[in-house]
Amino acid sequence: MSGHRNQKQRNQHNQHGHHRRDNLLPFDIITAAASGDVGAINHVLRHYEGYIIALSTKRLFDEHGRPYMVVDAEMRRTLETRLIVKIMQFDLTRAA
Repeated sequence: MSGHRNQKQRNQHNQHGHHRRDNLLPFDIITAAASGDVGAINHVLRHYEGYIIALSTKRLFDEHGRPYMVVDAEMRRTLETRLIVKIMQFDLTRAA
């Protein structure tokens, strides 16, 4: 029984140890962003900033063959733009 409970507790936490519900965007921010509110859109972008940076990080090598990490600015802008487009396409009638 306790093994099942521990697995359930592990499933309720994300990789950073935060509760999944703590990491959700408030619905009023989502609705404002989908309605075109620039402040709300920026809030959503900030919410996903770490994930976008992680997705747009590349490993490169210096002249001595040593690896280093760098954020691909073009990829980052592309991902942010795609997120904004999806926000604007979000169907609020289906979410309610």
